[in-house]
Amino acid sequence: MGGVTDSGPAPLPASDRPETAARLRHALLAASFTADGLLDLLGAPAYAALARSETVPALRATRGDTPLETLVRLFLLQQPVPHARAAAVLPVEEALDTGWLTRAGGDEVAATVDVRPYGGPDGEDWFIVSDLGCAVGGAGGIGQHDEGVVLGVGGASTTLAGITVRTPVGSALDLGTGSGIQALHAAQHATRVTATDLNPRALHITALTLALSGAPAADLREGSLFEPVADDETFDLIVSNPPFVISPGARLTYRDGGMGGDDLCRSLVQQAGERLNEGGFAQFLANWQHVAGEDWQDRLRSWVPRGCDAWIVQREVQDVTQYAELWLRDAGDHRGDPVEYQARYDAWLDEFEARKVKAIGFGWITLRRTGSAEPSVTVEEWPHSVEQPLGDTVRAHFERLDYLREHDDAALLDSHFTLAAEVVQEQVGLPGAEDPEHVVLRQHRGMRRATKVDTVGAGFAGVCDGTLTAGRILDAIAQIVGEDPVTLRDQTPAQIRLLVEQGFLEPVR
Repeated sequence: MGGVTDSGPAPLPASDRPETAARLRHALLAASFTADGLLDLLGAPAYAALARSETVPALRATRGDTPLETLVRLFLLQQPVPHARAAAVLPVEEALDTGWLTRAGGDEVAATVDVRPYGGPDGEDWFIVSDLGCAVGGAGGIGQHDEGVVLGVGGASTTLAGITVRTPVGSALDLGTGSGIQALHAAQHATRVTATDLNPRALHITALTLALSGAPAADLREGSLFEPVADDETFDLIVSNPPFVISPGARLTYRDGGMGGDDLCRSLVQQAGERLNEGGFAQFLANWQHVAGEDWQDRLRSWVPRGCDAWIVQREVQDVTQYAELWLRDAGDHRGDPVEYQARYDAWLDEFEARKVKAIGFGWITLRRTGSAEPSVTVEEWPHSVEQPLGDTVRAHFERLDYLREHDDAALLDSHFTLAAEVVQEQVGLPGAEDPEHVVLRQHRGMRRATKVDTVGAGFAGVCDGTLTAGRILDAIAQIVGEDPVTLRDQTPAQIRLLVEQGFLEPVR
């Protein structure tokens, strides 16, 4: 079965029947239709295959007639099941009446939407609703050409959810909500959640996701980017996994922004500043162009709105051919007419050539509204593995920025520091050499950074346990290595600042 008909996307379940969603939720949980329950039933290989949109292993694992197998066949694998089997698990007549199920000929019923268990950060049992055949979001070769369809949770969705700062807030805004996963996360720590989308079908599905997950309803508004938000409306948190794909045109609403180049992402970032309350965060996933003769970091710095600190991390770079092929596969174009595929490929390359684009970057953009007269903008490349979730790491990054702004070098030397948890020291050099060529500090948590330090920096970090001030430690090191303590106090604060900024050292407050 698919998520579209000849006339467009299939009808959706009613979104104004919360009592039905509550009864369905109760039935799903009673049958252990949860992330853990699926893993137990299917086994790790079949469970992982589902994330790749491969269903054969799961079909083989659900040949029985237990309640859980029935639900997996019905909602995950989109297979019709006998009415009697469904009725043993679900309130079938109510589900048929409200559109969650439809009659499939003979004495069978079928699901009208994909319902996928999703484990919340604190062990919550949630359910993500999406169009049939569209459960896995992102570039996975879904091959779904209908622009109105709503995708489920993909790698981009979970990445954004993982990096989002989760402190309690009064108001949160999810721009381009899609299936509602970001709104669902925000509902756990925001008093009021507003979710917008250009696609009214996405707003309908978000309402279903929230209701089926037992979350409070959100304020759902139709429109592009900030258009549905009043000019004087501000938020403590803004999140967006926007349609950031840089493409020639806007064929697919769920991924193509419809603006030229990376203008959509730039507009989103530039307009976010005035929508944030003091201290509020805006967090986005984005693509950006690497243009010939231009520094990509300068390009991104120009996006940052006034009055905001920013931390921008480039996670990946693809040349224009790789990028075009990725998104052509996402739309299933590689399985269609070869002549049409070539024409679309040419159109992508023509677009990039006209804009002098050599590559496309992907990464995270975090803004924080600050009252500082000198906002901090950090743009860096970090393609290495990180430890998700990173929300606490992101929050701590901006807290350290505040600390460093508030402490000049003299105040820094009067401060106490501790070495962050799970930081190790590595010495690199030739075997048998008396001294290492260089010393590396490496984190095993959060961003998992590694940074080179000199012997003074390594010695300083090694004895930071919060008992002595930085100045006292440097005086002791000067005595050991035979350096002038005044010179060492003058030279070392820059290195201390770097170690604090990158999270190797934590101020004792």
